[in-house]
Amino acid sequence: MAILHTNLLKLLCTLTLRLVTILLLLVVVVHAGGTAEHHGGQLSSSSLRSQKEALLRWKSTLQQSSSRAHALDSWQPGSSPCNGNWTGIACSVVHVHGGHRWRRAPLAAVTSMSLPEAGISGSLGELNFSALPFLRFINLSYNSLAGGIPPAITSLTTLSYLDLTSNSLHGQIPPEIGRMERLRLLWLALNNLTGYIPASLGNLTMLTDLSVLQNMLVGTIPDELGKLTHLEAMELSGTLLSGAIPDSIGNLTRLRLLHLYENQLSGPIPSSLGNLLNLVDLELTGNRLSGGIPVSLANLTQLQLLYLSVNQLTGPIPQQVGLMENLSQLSLYTNRLGGPIPPSLGNATWLNYINLCDNQFVGPIPSEIGYLTGLTDLYLCQNLISGSIPASLANITGMRELLLFYNKLSAYRDISDFGPYPHLTQVSFWGNNLHGHLSKSWGSSTNLTTLVMAKNMLTGSLPPEISNLVKLEVLMLYGNKLTGKIPPELGNLANLYMLSLSGNEFSGDIPPEFGQMSNLQFLDISMNKLNGSVPQELGSCTELLSLLMNHNSLSGELPVSLGNLGNLQLVLDLSNNNFTGALPVQLGSLVKLEVLNLSHNQFDGTIPPSFADMASLSALDVSYNNLEGPLPIGRLFHNASIGWFLHNNGLCGNLSGLPTCASAMDLEHHDRRIRRLALAISIPLCIVVVLTFLGVVMIIHKRKRPHDNTTAVDTRDVLSVWNFDGKLAFEDIIRATENFSESYIIGSGGYGTVYKAQLQGGRLVAVKRLHKTEEDNMNDEKRFISEIEVLTKIRHRSIVKLYGYCSHQLYRFLVYDYIDRGSLHATLENEELAKELNWQRRVAIARDVAQAMYYLHHECNPPIIHRDITSSNILIDAHFKACVSDFGTARIIKPDSSNWSELAGTYGYIAPELSYTSVVTTKCDVYSFGVVVLEIVMGRYPRELQTLPSIEIAMEMLDQRTPLPTMEEVEEIALLVQLAFACMQTSPRSRPEMQDVYQKLTRHPFS
Repeated sequence: MAILHTNLLKLLCTLTLRLVTILLLLVVVVHAGGTAEHHGGQLSSSSLRSQKEALLRWKSTLQQSSSRAHALDSWQPGSSPCNGNWTGIACSVVHVHGGHRWRRAPLAAVTSMSLPEAGISGSLGELNFSALPFLRFINLSYNSLAGGIPPAITSLTTLSYLDLTSNSLHGQIPPEIGRMERLRLLWLALNNLTGYIPASLGNLTMLTDLSVLQNMLVGTIPDELGKLTHLEAMELSGTLLSGAIPDSIGNLTRLRLLHLYENQLSGPIPSSLGNLLNLVDLELTGNRLSGGIPVSLANLTQLQLLYLSVNQLTGPIPQQVGLMENLSQLSLYTNRLGGPIPPSLGNATWLNYINLCDNQFVGPIPSEIGYLTGLTDLYLCQNLISGSIPASLANITGMRELLLFYNKLSAYRDISDFGPYPHLTQVSFWGNNLHGHLSKSWGSSTNLTTLVMAKNMLTGSLPPEISNLVKLEVLMLYGNKLTGKIPPELGNLANLYMLSLSGNEFSGDIPPEFGQMSNLQFLDISMNKLNGSVPQELGSCTELLSLLMNHNSLSGELPVSLGNLGNLQLVLDLSNNNFTGALPVQLGSLVKLEVLNLSHNQFDGTIPPSFADMASLSALDVSYNNLEGPLPIGRLFHNASIGWFLHNNGLCGNLSGLPTCASAMDLEHHDRRIRRLALAISIPLCIVVVLTFLGVVMIIHKRKRPHDNTTAVDTRDVLSVWNFDGKLAFEDIIRATENFSESYIIGSGGYGTVYKAQLQGGRLVAVKRLHKTEEDNMNDEKRFISEIEVLTKIRHRSIVKLYGYCSHQLYRFLVYDYIDRGSLHATLENEELAKELNWQRRVAIARDVAQAMYYLHHECNPPIIHRDITSSNILIDAHFKACVSDFGTARIIKPDSSNWSELAGTYGYIAPELSYTSVVTTKCDVYSFGVVVLEIVMGRYPRELQTLPSIEIAMEMLDQRTPLPTMEEVEEIALLVQLAFACMQTSPRSRPEMQDVYQKLTRHPFS
């Protein structure tokens, strides 16, 4: 909601400025209609006819969307463009000076073309601008015009308004536009323009509005733009501009709006920006700006919006910020700012939005914040803020969102004194050290949708008045010391989709009223002191995706109604309770479920055969029960871990570590003797027949084979194996793998099968035998070999050494260093191995991968895109050091290449833009890294990554196999999750570079 209100306010400011500009320009155009003069050649009586012909000719090249009214249907040969019937065309009377004598010839001419959102497509280059010399106003925004901006448009020397926003224009901005000296408004936003911003734009000294946002422009901001002293609005956002912000921007003293956000600008914020005394909106978010916040910005007393987020700014917030009396929104999140929050902020009484999250601020929350009675959104999360929540916040009765999570707040005052706030919609105190109890007054904040107080020191019971929060969607109170019974009134929260009460001391029964929460998707009541049975009504929560009730004292039989939870997908964990009886057959209906943990209970009977129907199940733990009988027959049980079934009464099956099951129909001793005798006779006989047949075939083949090609194979055995003797290495690998016997397979994937081989001399290597495809040809071979040759030169401790590549008429394979612990994916899938990955090791693994990707993207020349960063391609050595492997799909970015390619990678890790474009960039790897980081934190592939509503909820889903993290570790994990979300932004431009990700990770305690 805060972002929505912010965007609406920014849009309102922008539209207001633009509306004023348009009105002024229209006045100019109308006034010019009566007094305009044209210098040059004579205007003949046929001039209007030539203008009409130019427009009709252009119309004939255009297409119109069938979903819109055909705006150009009114352009007909039988009518005049100046009779008022041509849609979008306006005329004015112009006066012409011409000939050898001074004379004025008042004539009608086309002076305005306004066709916004007309549904037209085609090319602007098809319009004959020279036939329309009197055009002063062009608005073709929000259409589908393609091609470039034709330089011929610069023949319109009287043009004052040019709006081509939101088309499909490409190519460069013509430098010739700098000749259009009467231009007042130039909007080229939301196109596909490339190249540089022409320095010649500095000649447009009458310009008041300039917008090129959301293009693919590169280079620096021209210093010459500082000459545009009439400029009131400049939007250069969402491009690829780099370098420093020119000091000359400080000359634009009429500027009211300056948007440079989402670029790659670096260096300090120029102090000269303090000269822009009329500035209302300053947005520099999403760059690489460094240094401190200039004190000179305090001169901007008209400023309402100040956005400096997602940069690398350091130092304190200047005390002088309190002088910015009109400031309404202050956004500084995700920087390296520190020091205390200045009390002078309380003087900026118009503030309604403050976001200082993800910095290094220390000290208490200033009580002066309470002076900001118009404040609606206060975000101070992920800092080092200490002390108590000031009582003065009670003055801010209109507060809507309050996020203070991950700080060091401690309750010198009782948290029960906080509130109520009737307008509050979101509050999060997660991960502090707050004491006290939850007052029933919280029930008065009836607009709350999110209440998060997890990981604090709260005591007492959960007040039933919480059930008055009928709009509540998220209630997270886990990791406190709450006691008493869970109020049955919670069942009234019909909109609740996430409820986490784990890690408290709740006792008593699970309320049957939980079955009324029809929208519930995540329910976690684990690690409490709950007893009694699971209510049958819980089966009515049919939207559940995750259900955790482990580590309680629940007992009795499981209700068959759990089989109604058909949407249950992530996990069902009932472990470490006292459940008895048989496992319900109905659990087999949970076909979407991925993890089922029933261990450490007293279940008896057999594992129902219906469990084999759970097609999505990847992990099943029924250990430490009283189960018996055969394992069900199915894929899951065929590849199961013995650890899932240990410590039961009598389970059996075809699984190593379990006894085989006795046959239900034993054969008689006599029959067995007959079968043995038959085998004894038939096997030697079959061998003789086969050997005889093979001998005949070999003799015939030898007679037919020419004698002059005996050396051909030798010349084709090996093309190359870098760092090995080619033929010897090839033969050594064939011998070591027994001609690629299945017994040496240690992994497989879409591009090949991996074998473990011990070469002569004892060296262990991993050999990836590549699958042959129909598209293989000699050109591909040469190109691939040249790329592999570059990859073999990579030397980095977090990248698996690639020794070389072999090519044979039968085999193609890559030779890697062997890493003994195997892949991260395999480790996370194994219950015992996953427990060895404590949080410190997991953070270190993420850092190792980030370092490897930083090296590939930023230190290799040319850069290398891996294109298949997955947990399966990250290997763990004996010391839990992570190494990136498998460059089977990697491509080197050539400086002169667009790097188009076929879709490659592993489903689920592929960046979303590759579903509609084939342009592969380093940002594709960045997206994959984000997925892997969440997998490390959650202990499994994050299938719900597209639906995770927030970082906080992702933190709720930490791998439960690892002990709860310490507060220091929580900070590290929170940073990982935050970076993962940043890396998985839908827009590649919004994702960070791996250099930035790695630097953030190395600044924290475990580094």
